[in-house]
Amino acid sequence: MALLAYSLQPYRQTYVMTFSFMPPLDWIALGWFLVCWVGYTYFARIKQRNSSTIANQLEANRVEWLERMIERDMRMADVTSLGILQRNVTFFASTTIFIIAGLLTVLGSTDKAIPLLEALPWIEIDSRAAWELKILILVVTFAYAFFKFTWSMRQYNFAIVLFGSAPDIDDPKSDREIFIKHTNWLMSRASNSFNYGLRAYTFALATLGWFFNPVVFMVAATLVVGVLYRREFRSATLAALYNASHHCNEKVLKDD
Repeated sequence: MALLAYSLQPYRQTYVMTFSFMPPLDWIALGWFLVCWVGYTYFARIKQRNSSTIANQLEANRVEWLERMIERDMRMADVTSLGILQRNVTFFASTTIFIIAGLLTVLGSTDKAIPLLEALPWIEIDSRAAWELKILILVVTFAYAFFKFTWSMRQYNFAIVLFGSAPDIDDPKSDREIFIKHTNWLMSRASNSFNYGLRAYTFALATLGWFFNPVVFMVAATLVVGVLYRREFRSATLAALYNASHHCNEKVLKDD
């Protein structure tokens, strides 16, 4: 045992030196941030199977949209509406590229940025490595958002193709049902990808609290989870979407 402990000593020292550039509380805050983000994503995915959420309620509303579209001879308004959804995603994808470019610029100007920020009384910078890690976390977060936005944009492109091949009202009912089922599935995936990208934005804003204090970072991440939960499961917007579909019992609308 003594020989084993002696042989592992260099690796133990390397491990300690690797993580010593940042206080333990910062590592705890980073871990809590990941737990909030990943944990809420899985929680929302499981809960929406048995609960009414904006995601599955929109899915029901899209079924009604597709049913009405098939009944119309002129479908330019439907294609235009889908194009507007696609342009919204494109805007965020383009904005994300500029944000990543700005963060990489800041990362390359660390020597100039740190002395400037250290003059501010409410900014904590433990070391150059800690500063660069925080910037890299933001870069990774927005890179994840960019991939989600671009995939959502492509899926909306595919949906436009499906809109162009939509069956007519005189076609067999089975053809219409298959079209509605799979087109709605594709649009749901596009909407979910867009939602994941927006979720990354909100958690990136929480990461800004890390530059002030790790405790602020943890509090901000927790607040983001609370805001996301209320909007997706308890908001008046969800009640309005529910009431607008074909249901008998209306939900009471209250201000968010």
